Amino acid sequence: MKNLWNDKKAQKCENDFDLRVYTSNLLGKSDELVLHGGGNTSVKSVENGEDVLLVKGSGWDLVSIKAEGFASVKMKTLLEMAKKENLSDSEMVSGQKAAMTDKSAPNPSVEAILHALIPYKFVDHTHADAVVTMSNCERGLENIEKVFPNFLIVPYVMPGFILAHTIYELTKDLNWDSIDGIILHNHGIFTFDNDAKKSYDKMINAVSLAEDFLKENASLNIKSSHSSSQCDMSKISKVLSEVKGYDVSININQTPLAVHYASSENLREFASRGVLTPEHIIRTKRIPLIMEDTDLEGGLEKYRLEYKKYFESFATDEIMLNATPNYMIIKNIAVISFGRNKKEAAIVNDIVEHTMKAVLRADKLGGYKSISLKDSFEMEYWELEQAKLKK
Repeated sequence: MKNLWNDKKAQKCENDFDLRVYTSNLLGKSDELVLHGGGNTSVKSVENGEDVLLVKGSGWDLVSIKAEGFASVKMKTLLEMAKKENLSDSEMVSGQKAAMTDKSAPNPSVEAILHALIPYKFVDHTHADAVVTMSNCERGLENIEKVFPNFLIVPYVMPGFILAHTIYELTKDLNWDSIDGIILHNHGIFTFDNDAKKSYDKMINAVSLAEDFLKENASLNIKSSHSSSQCDMSKISKVLSEVKGYDVSININQTPLAVHYASSENLREFASRGVLTPEHIIRTKRIPLIMEDTDLEGGLEKYRLEYKKYFESFATDEIMLNATPNYMIIKNIAVISFGRNKKEAAIVNDIVEHTMKAVLRADKLGGYKSISLKDSFEMEYWELEQAKLKK
């Protein structure tokens, strides 16, 4: 993992907040760390004699975030919220908004409470590919504990308040100086320090450890082959537009990685094991449409019926989202992503590309394993994640 820190650029920063913006942009420049709105950062400060947390606003991309992309929230309120046994999403959102010192700023990240809990000035959180690849396999916890003995390892729990309260309970008697960071199983990694550069360096160094482990134990050798077969793009576009109810843009991927992935044995089972990190599900859904024959309409109908069963298995009072896929894999030919426009289709393709590589590597570590069906549903229908798409 390349360290992008530049002393000359850092020296132009006039204060800690400037440094926070600078290192947030550095983290966002690496697709191996965050993708399309993923990850979050914060810095603790004082405003008018009161401790505040300046935290990434929900929906902003780290690579392009500016000062106005951060929300300033009173630390006292966030720390009090962490102690509560129960807190609904609406209570958390309204509580955080009420504690903002500038009501015109964006909504604070859903991880604002957790950022406040960590007793260091700078806090960095990413969904590093290498780390989640290691954790998303049958022997994930074992491998993570071996490579990161000085990290607090937290089994998967729902992001937001539940995660923050879980870590509050885990760290009540913790000497924070005894750990180098936090790894959230199936989710991501936190590093922190009172110095912006040190927190950033810790992230790069930790992810580099994971990359080295994968290079040694799960290297990929994908031949530079391609599929000579062509897809009937006009039919795919027409049929998908009809079932989704809007004109669909399509991104077709026939890179060596995509063709290799699409040529896997038992493709339906192989490529339907869930998302790489929970936040991806709002973009990709949990699984793709797998096409092993030419009956596109029949494949879509089967997908919708299976999605309905998945929804009905876990729904309480939710309203079912569009039950059609956001990407498809055509056996031996291609991976095709859909969106309302070219940008949205490209975003889905980016996420799927990273997922494909991670799945192939995790299988070399004992078998890829994502979060459960129930956890997937809760994330897909989490109102705070759906709000990101609207932005």
